[in-house]
Amino acid sequence: MAYGICKNQAGAAPWGTGPAESGRAESVPKKTNIITNSLGMELALIPAGEFMMGSDKTFDDMAFDSEMPLHRVTVSKPFYLGRYEVTQAQWEALTGGNPSRFKGRDNPVEQVSWDEVQIFISILNEKERPRRYRLPTEAEWEYAARAGSNARYSFGDNAGQLGQYAWYEGNSGKTTHPVGRKRPNAWGLYDMQGNVCEWVGDWYDQNSYSGSPSADPQGPPSGSARVLRGGGWDFPAGFCRPACRNINLPGAHSDHLGFRLALPLE
Repeated sequence: MAYGICKNQAGAAPWGTGPAESGRAESVPKKTNIITNSLGMELALIPAGEFMMGSDKTFDDMAFDSEMPLHRVTVSKPFYLGRYEVTQAQWEALTGGNPSRFKGRDNPVEQVSWDEVQIFISILNEKERPRRYRLPTEAEWEYAARAGSNARYSFGDNAGQLGQYAWYEGNSGKTTHPVGRKRPNAWGLYDMQGNVCEWVGDWYDQNSYSGSPSADPQGPPSGSARVLRGGGWDFPAGFCRPACRNINLPGAHSDHLGFRLALPLE
């Protein structure tokens, strides 16, 4: 299991409900802004823009030290991001195997390490030249998960609504579920706040927000653990907030660990 570095506390006060100042989308992307690759993955075009990354205990008592300080980040270039977590069928089509504990063709693949995901990406990139897939950066992931929202969750501050958008501790029945069965966020992305935790590209540093660049941060140059985002099927609601950061070793396997892919705009 990913070892979490977020808190889950009851009775938290709202910390903001307004949209981001740029990059706001009012509805799911148009079909012209969605591409489908050879494995049937749908990727949505995410616009460039700015957002407030992280959290602050002044406004959210669920916030943990690793989420601070709240800081403005610019995503300077549009990019594509998978609308869904990579499924077991897609993983098996490319690799010939399925390591997942909770079997289901349309369920997210899990039990995949960060290192194994890199191998998957390498094979896919060879298959789909000149496309160059990769994991999203931590900043890109949070920006896309928020989809223009400054609230605790992409849909607002009320954790009681999480079950409409995510499979988590309160409704999962202790298993993963087929992707895309809950409501998407404003940018048409599904399961960003539950089902499985998602590997991102960054090394982890608890204090990385204090000195990271404001434009297109890539995370620290080295480390011992990689960042995971998005909560999972047996995580409490507080761990499913877009700001929450979790970590694990890059070679770790767990039935909580999955991913979605990013693709730079060609």
